[in-house]
This record gives sequence, structure tokens and C-alpha cells, in this order.
Amino acid sequence: MKLAADLFAEKGFQATTVRDIAKEAGILSGSLYHHFDSKESIVDEILSGFFEEIMSAYRGVIERGEDPRATIAGLVRIAFGTLEPHRAAITVMQNDWSYLQSMPRFGYLTKSEDEVEKMWVDTIKAGQDDGLFRADIDPKLTYRMIRDTVWVAVRWFKPGGRLNAQGLAEHYLKVMFDGINTH
Repeated sequence: MKLAADLFAEKGFQATTVRDIAKEAGILSGSLYHHFDSKESIVDEILSGFFEEIMSAYRGVIERGEDPRATIAGLVRIAFGTLEPHRAAITVMQNDWSYLQSMPRFGYLTKSEDEVEKMWVDTIKAGQDDGLFRADIDPKLTYRMIRDTVWVAVRWFKPGGRLNAQGLAEHYLKVMFDGINTH
């Protein structure tokens, strides 16, 4: 599965063939069909596993019922925490999102994205209502900016560097909550 995920991330879903996956795994392409009926089934398993994990973690943060700032911080930490273990899945999502979500079997992608957006937007609105977050920012736009900043990090973040994923999350939270200006 990891070999296929890495190939999809490197070459793109549409450009990767079952033959490519089999070759990388050192098996005949026909052997792969004993386990999966198509490359769509393979990427489905990769993405559904990622979404099940992150959705469960996000729901756990929301269900804790902490104040909105702590909730946003928890969501950010979870998102950054996926960069290493789910690097390929995140890259596939970025590169092939439009193509995959056009297929009925991947309807859960849009449904999951809608649920995630609602979690974040509702939390930002609650923070605005509580006076924790500025009232003059658009919650949906703010969520999308946060989401895109986190997911794009998969392109430049290198595990084993100066910061691990959690260190990166903490730095991001510091900039997000405190800004870059001196006070």
C-alpha cells in the first residue's frame, strides 16, 4: 500500500498504472488484481484510511469541549501531525482532488471536507462570539487559509529536519495566534 501511495504522490493518480505499482512491488500486475480490482480501489483504501484517522481525531478534539482557542490549537496539531505518516495521501489529495471527487466512489471526500470545514468554521465563530478571535475576519476564509497553509507544508516539510511535525505545529500556532509583530 505504501509503495502505491508513494507512486500516486510522485507521478499523480492518473499517470500511475497498475503495472507501475506491480513493478515497484516486484510482482506481476495480474497478481495485484487478486487484492484490488482497480487502482481506484487502491487509492480509495489509502485515502479512506487517512480520512477515518483524521476525522476521528478531529471529532475527539471537538468533543472535549475546550475553549475555541484550545480547540483550534488541537485541530492544528492534529493536521500537522498527519504530515509524516500520511505524506503520500495528502499529496494525492492536493494533486488529484478534483479528479477523484468527480467519481461517485469518492463522494466521501466532499462529505468529509464539508464536515471538517464545519468543525473549524463553527469553532472560529464561537471564538469570535466569546471575544477570543477578531470579529472582523471571515470564519470560512480563515479556515481555508489555515487548511491550505497546513496541507501545503507537505511539499516543503522534511521529517528529520530542524523541527518535527509537532514543533512545526507549535511554531505555526505562535505565528497564528500572536502574529509576527513585536508587542
